[in-house]
Amino acid sequence: MRVVIAEDLVLLRDGLVRMMNAYGFEVVKAVADADGLYETLCAVRPDVAVVDVRLPPTFTDEGLRAAAAIRARWPQVGVLVLSQYAELGLATRLLADGVEGLGYLLKDRVAEVEEFVDAVRRVAEGGSALDPTVVSQMLSRRQADEDLGRLTPREHLVLEAMAQGLANRAIADRLHVSVRAVEKHVTNIFDKLGLVVGAHGDRRVLAVLRFLRR
Repeated sequence: MRVVIAEDLVLLRDGLVRMMNAYGFEVVKAVADADGLYETLCAVRPDVAVVDVRLPPTFTDEGLRAAAAIRARWPQVGVLVLSQYAELGLATRLLADGVEGLGYLLKDRVAEVEEFVDAVRRVAEGGSALDPTVVSQMLSRRQADEDLGRLTPREHLVLEAMAQGLANRAIADRLHVSVRAVEKHVTNIFDKLGLVVGAHGDRRVLAVLRFLRR
């Protein structure tokens, strides 16, 4: 699995390279800015790009704009965006058009090596990986939503885990319940959000977007 890294901090960039290599990834390039990222993508086609949300020269939203450009030009490339802080506005912009093949994690998660590596793989394979802190804040913002307000506390936990890209088995392990119990919660979530089978896309994705969007 091939990865390109765009991170301006040398120590973090080098650390990511060593980590990816140690876990069997092929780092095709590690660059410090968006221009280097674009040049790399034009030359080679990685499976996933790990991108700092704030890159030179302005350190505002270059990484976010790079992620959008990658999605538009190379939709088969997964994008995992790293941020120093939980910035809900930037996260919502990133996820506005769907969560498939996208991730948004706080840089602190890099220290949780196995979970971070799993997130990179999941995004590369077309899944999603959202930071629990960001998901929790997004979910809290939307408690006033009438449909979401009908969910039980356990269903909220299941929906939060779904938003982080976890499959039913992983959710069951996290909540210490059976897979069958998780499946029942997921069905209840779909019903309470009015998501019927075959209605305009994958119900799991639609349920996540229901509270991720403003």
